[in-house]
Amino acid sequence: MEETPLKQLAHILRQSVKLLIAMALLLLLSGCSFFGDGDELDLGSESGEQQIYYEAQRYLDNESFGMAIRTLQLLESRYPFGRYAEQAQLELIYAHYGAYEYEAAIEAADRFIRLHPQHPNIDYAYYMKGLAAFDMEGDFFSSLIPTDDTKRDIGLIQEAFAEFAQLLARFPDSAYAPDARARMVHMRNMIARHEIHVANYYFRRGAYMAALNRGRWVVEHMQQTPSVADGLAIMAQGYILLGMNELALDSISVLRANYPDHPSLNEEGEFESSYDLNGPHRSWINKVSFGLFDPPEPPQFDYRPKS
Repeated sequence: MEETPLKQLAHILRQSVKLLIAMALLLLLSGCSFFGDGDELDLGSESGEQQIYYEAQRYLDNESFGMAIRTLQLLESRYPFGRYAEQAQLELIYAHYGAYEYEAAIEAADRFIRLHPQHPNIDYAYYMKGLAAFDMEGDFFSSLIPTDDTKRDIGLIQEAFAEFAQLLARFPDSAYAPDARARMVHMRNMIARHEIHVANYYFRRGAYMAALNRGRWVVEHMQQTPSVADGLAIMAQGYILLGMNELALDSISVLRANYPDHPSLNEEGEFESSYDLNGPHRSWINKVSFGLFDPPEPPQFDYRPKS
């Protein structure tokens, strides 16, 4: 039976409704692909941050520290609150250190400690501060020509010692603690040896009390360092030059008991120097010139036992 025009119109309307419903379902299932997906944009942003971070890692692995510094700084400036921001700040310390930018490394470490006092890796920042302060003490020429660093200013060595001491006080079980302790032993020996050099300088200048005080400081505060032997000898020498022979004998007795091989002691264990308990050892020229020529050499102490 042939459909009437009214029935044909109704059929077309039903097909149209079904088509509209199908299109609506298709839109729902496809999400927001026509309008853009917010999560996909965030993921792309994260991939950009990650890419920069991995690029910085590549520079660090290749020891291209200058490029690593610039890449890490770019990462932090673009994503200050990103997932790699804290790690970038931490690795920036190492990048500056690797580039021999020790002051910048210390500043970066101080900044990290200030911003992230509870960070699980904050002990690394303290450790790197100590390393940077210690290595800052040297210079280009000292790396080429062997020099005695203990004869120069040791302010930075003392600063490095204090940084490592703070690390051990706050994080005694840190993975960096064993190396810090070993370095502190070395720096302690350097500080003690520096005091011996200063005492020898005071002897040359005739400042005997100042020399005595330096030697006594080493004996009292730098026990178990090789310089204690020289400290005792300096005390004995200082007391002799100041006319305090009883105190000089006490110092000689302690020196003899603990360091019998010290060069200032002869085979009988007696203290020998250009100025000893028997008085200054004067040459005949000095005697006949009434002390004007060929005076006794100022006493100097530099005993370093072979390891």
